[in-house]
Amino acid sequence: MPRTLSNGRPRYHRYAGVQRIMGILLMVFSLSMLPPLAMDLFWAEETTTPFLGGLWITLTTGALLWWPVRHERSELKVRDGFLITTLFWAVLGLFGSIPFYFSDEGWHSISEAVFESVSGLTTTGSTTIANGLDELPHSLKYYRSQLHWLGGMGIVVLAVAVLPMLGVGGMGLYKAETPGVMKDAKLTPRITSTARALWLVYLALTIACGLAYWWAGMTPFDALCHAFSTIANGGFSTHDNSIGHYGTLRVELVAMFFMLVGATNFALHYIAFSRRSLGSYLRDGEFRVFLSLYFAMGVLVCVPLILAGPYDDPLTAVRHGMFQVIAYGSTAGFATDNPTTWPMYVPLLLVMCTFMMCCGGSTGGGVKVVRLMLFVRQAFRELKLLVHPNAEVSIKLDGKVVPNDVVYAVGGFFSVYIGMTLALTGLMLTTGMDGITAFSAVAASINNAGPGLGEVSANVATVTPFGKWVLIFAMLAGRLEVFTLLVLFTPAFWRR
Repeated sequence: MPRTLSNGRPRYHRYAGVQRIMGILLMVFSLSMLPPLAMDLFWAEETTTPFLGGLWITLTTGALLWWPVRHERSELKVRDGFLITTLFWAVLGLFGSIPFYFSDEGWHSISEAVFESVSGLTTTGSTTIANGLDELPHSLKYYRSQLHWLGGMGIVVLAVAVLPMLGVGGMGLYKAETPGVMKDAKLTPRITSTARALWLVYLALTIACGLAYWWAGMTPFDALCHAFSTIANGGFSTHDNSIGHYGTLRVELVAMFFMLVGATNFALHYIAFSRRSLGSYLRDGEFRVFLSLYFAMGVLVCVPLILAGPYDDPLTAVRHGMFQVIAYGSTAGFATDNPTTWPMYVPLLLVMCTFMMCCGGSTGGGVKVVRLMLFVRQAFRELKLLVHPNAEVSIKLDGKVVPNDVVYAVGGFFSVYIGMTLALTGLMLTTGMDGITAFSAVAASINNAGPGLGEVSANVATVTPFGKWVLIFAMLAGRLEVFTLLVLFTPAFWRR
């Protein structure tokens, strides 16, 4: 019998609130199995069992977690938000893998099924399927893209918009989930309204992207799946040859535009929509640097392709070069060609693009442009202080002084991020990979970018089970921006 308080209510354990929310979120996530079930019935492809199994297992587990602590109403702390966010992404990756594991298609082990699920939810877009995407049932193709879409803005942020109706406060979750250096900024006075505003923008852009793909020549089904993947900057496609399957410039232009849209801060989209003005984009310093990076990297990639690349036509070289720059830089991971064999430094430069070319508050991965800006400005400030040790030199973004604690936190983030990348690369080397392939695989995973180089340029089918679990950890760390995950491994986090 549980101990009770003086009012007769049960005395809950320390993490009862976390358990209650985990149960609710799992029950909500179980509903994501319904659309694939409907598609199976429509196309009569006999994939009902995997999704029914996933639905009932996820729903039952969530109910069993929620029922014993259903009356718990304690306020969430920021520490609880970190725990819920990390646990939920990890647990969701496991439960999301059930339909893959139970299907008779391209996933033959639990490591492959979990990898596919985590890759979808973290919007990484790597796959364990070497070939055969074209022949997959429609329900599984849709489910893969749906995982991208749900993970794009963060299922936890979606839950923040819904959970207050169930008696759960959300600010702790929002701080833990929202990427970027300014986590306390709100678009609206209430956190629930902020989350809802972001999701309305997200939904509107998804619809626009899907209609644009349809106009460009995709079937309605392909347009829907690719819209989910593009706005989320995920990269799962319904075809083995990705966007290259279509071979049309119109489809590629739509993909490039909306990949850039997904890699832009969604707060800017919201402001532009609410003010009916595009001026907000150009007034934002991060967005200007964002566009400048794509222009600079486009020149650095396209010039070698024109001079020494595999294309006879300069326009074709620019077309493929710019597509790959945007696909890698936005961490969307779509492809129209295999850049592994491109000349000189180009393949490695594309991998480096995945680290630094997405805005904070976007669906893209990597360290984010705003952090890169602060890191560079801090470096220049240190150089000035060497010459003028007593000078007061402040760092500004868009005319506002950035507090020193934020600047130093960015420096710490870079150190940990690069250190983790190197450590995980070392682990991948133990699986027998060469150095370039191992580094690109880890970079693609921790930046949630998808394609690497060499044998992991198109898929990770040849990676060992241990290597897949290393990359799963890297994908989760990247999606949670490293510290949200690593803080759970510190003794101070678990002290009362």
